[in-house]
Amino acid sequence: MAEIATIARPYAEALFKACGRDAAGAAAWLDALSAVAADEQLRQFADSPKVTPQQVFDLVTGVLKSPLPTAGQNFLRTVIDNGRLAALPEIAEQFRTLKNAQQGTSDATVHSAFPIEAPALAELSTVLEKRFARKLNLKVELQPDLIGGIRVVVGDEVLDTSVKSRLEQMKVALTA
Repeated sequence: MAEIATIARPYAEALFKACGRDAAGAAAWLDALSAVAADEQLRQFADSPKVTPQQVFDLVTGVLKSPLPTAGQNFLRTVIDNGRLAALPEIAEQFRTLKNAQQGTSDATVHSAFPIEAPALAELSTVLEKRFARKLNLKVELQPDLIGGIRVVVGDEVLDTSVKSRLEQMKVALTA
């Protein structure tokens, strides 16, 4: 949604400038906040006119597994006070993009039909980094309907070597 992205951009940029070299630390607590803010019941609670910003802050910080640093608390208070709790997932996404650009890396999602063990994932990471010509932060998601092989998504680029994709290509070739 363009509107949420437009709202989130100044928050992500301001946080990125404020945290300086500790972007990785800020990304960790921002991802935790994002996960909490993605909960629909929490957003309904926060949108209630009977609830104070302090109650929302206490609830969000109470749900987190680890305490927020001072910068995280200040950022959360700003977001809540401005009624932008629903934009937190997009803020985290844009912050991650800024952090990756600074570090020269990209996030990559590897869809696989089966779990990938650590040694195979390390080898795959090396191959994919050569293929995409940049350092990648891999995240593996299981997708059994691929049958076999993998599907890699890096930004708007997709590398699909799955059995499902090959079967679909054969189907198109046979019916054409």
